[in-house]
Amino acid sequence: MANFTVGQQAACSKTITETDVVMFAGLSGDFNPIHIDSEYAKNTRFNERIAHGLLTSSLLSQLLGVHLPGKGSVYMEQTIKFKAPVYIGDTITATATVQEYIKEKRIIKLLTECQNQKEVTVLTGTAVMMVPKEGERI
Repeated sequence: MANFTVGQQAACSKTITETDVVMFAGLSGDFNPIHIDSEYAKNTRFNERIAHGLLTSSLLSQLLGVHLPGKGSVYMEQTIKFKAPVYIGDTITATATVQEYIKEKRIIKLLTECQNQKEVTVLTGTAVMMVPKEGERI
């Protein structure tokens, strides 16, 4: 079984594109004009289109499923607080930091955060993951 230590971190980054927003709208069915209509978005507090919040949070899936805790781990819980908008063209870095590891239960709790290229936190929350035993597939 893998060992995790409090404070251990991993990160991954992605630049949010027009294609990402359009494809996420199609996949999720969320065609809110704040995401897909430039004319509509000009008259909002954001002054331009913003990415779906759950598109941004989906970066956590890559981070947790591939990097930390990684392969074979599964989500049990995720809290999310959206702090700032994400615009098309923003580069978002998702970071996970181990807060607690309960080895006997194979449960890991992580602080999850996303920041844009200006180091503004756009999303914060916590994740609870179950990690596999050595050689196990969950």
